[in-house]
Formats: sequence, structure tokens, C-alpha cells
Amino acid sequence: MWRNTGVLSRILHAIRDGGMLAAVPRGDPASSQTTKATLGVRELVFEGELAPGERVPEVGLAERLGVSRTPLRIALATLSHEGLLEPLSGGGFGVRAFTQGDVIDAIELRGVLEGTAARFAAERLSSRDELAPLQRAVDQLDPVVGQMDPEALVSFVSLNEEFHASLLELAKSPVLARALVNVNALPFASANALLSSYAYLPGSREILVVAQHHHRALIEAISDGHGARAEEIAREHARLARLNLDLMLDDHEALAKLHGGPLLRSVAGG
Repeated sequence: MWRNTGVLSRILHAIRDGGMLAAVPRGDPASSQTTKATLGVRELVFEGELAPGERVPEVGLAERLGVSRTPLRIALATLSHEGLLEPLSGGGFGVRAFTQGDVIDAIELRGVLEGTAARFAAERLSSRDELAPLQRAVDQLDPVVGQMDPEALVSFVSLNEEFHASLLELAKSPVLARALVNVNALPFASANALLSSYAYLPGSREILVVAQHHHRALIEAISDGHGARAEEIAREHARLARLNLDLMLDDHEALAKLHGGPLLRSVAGG
């Protein structure tokens, strides 16, 4: 089991930048306060400082995050739309409590959308040269999977994000891209959301070996124009996250160290 907290911190940053926070708008000065509030509230929820079922205290939270009430309310509405919060009958918002079924449904929905992306990619490929970004990511992943130490896991997170982004680009569907952004915003739904758990779970390398096999099989199916096969591989690939979820819920020590663990602890009932 790995103990390098500096490396694990880098893993978490890579995951946040690549997946769970990807739907938040950035770079627009006019929305900087809203972005700050959105990121801040999401982090408090994932760290367990705002617990499932708890009402979000708007006044105290605005002061804590250093933002005014208006951008905070926009941020809360955004997080409610993403599914992390829920509106309360008396007004305001509360932290949503997740069941295991909720998380599984979110992972399954991502698999459906990425499966559709893989099928579109196979059907819409105009040249095998378009597969170069996918092939490059997979080739760089080979030594990473073979090594699989903490430093390698940081690289895996980044390259895995590159692979999934390139796959979505090959689908050539802005509509599908928007739908996938919304699904990836759900807790633990994105392709990288649970990857940091591999730093704690025994036998994690075997899962990554299977994931890499899926990557190569996807490229082959898309290259050959086999849309149905590409779709099924992508859906099966997403189901690896369900296996990882089960392993996390059975390992309370690993669960306690996972970013977002407090939400999954509510799923595990502990």
C-alpha cells in the first residue's frame, strides 16, 4: 500500500482537473466569483465538511469562501443541476445523499454515452490518421501499466483522460459531448473519478491491465469500422468502475482516504 502523500496529492489534482471539475467554466473574469464558489462548495462536499442530508448555510458559506451571496446562489443552483445538491422544500439547498444504486446508474449512463461515442467514431472515421491521438495515449500507457507505482499512477490519470477526450472528439457530436459533460459532473461517474483508489487497493494493477486491453480493442474496432463492437467494448470498459466501486465499499481504510470518500461512506452505510 502506498504512503507517498505528495504523489497522492498530485493524483487527486490530476483527477479534479481532468474529470470531476471539468464542467465548471473557467477563464472568464465575469464568472470568477461563481467559479470560485462552485469549486469551493464542491470541495467542501467531497471532503465531508458538508455532509449528505445537511442544509447548505448560505450566509456562513459566502463568508467562508470570500464571495457574495449572488454568485454563491448561482453556484448552488449549478451544483443542484449537476446532482450534487438538491433544492429543499422550504428554500435553499441541501447536500444530496447518494445510494449505491445512484452511483452505479451514473457509471452505467457514462458507459452508454461513451459506447455511443465509440460507435459514432467507428461509423464516422474518415481516415485512420484520426486515430493517432488514441494510439499515442495507449502507447504511452503501456509502460505506465507495467510499472504501476505511485508516480506511474499520476501519469495514468493524465493519459487516461487524454484517451477518453480523444475518443469523444472522434464521435464528432457536440450534442453527445454536452451530455457526457453533464454525466461526468455526477460524483464518481467520470472515467478518472475512482482512479486514486488504486493507490490504496491491493490487486489494482490487474484492473488497469484490463482497462488497457479495452483501450487497444477500442482502437482496433474503430479502425475496422465495427461500430457495434466498439460500443460494447466501451460499455464494458466503463463497468470496470463498478468493480472498483465494490472494492472501495468493502475496504473502509481505503475509502477513508479517497477524495469524496464521505459521500461513498454514506453509500456504504458507515
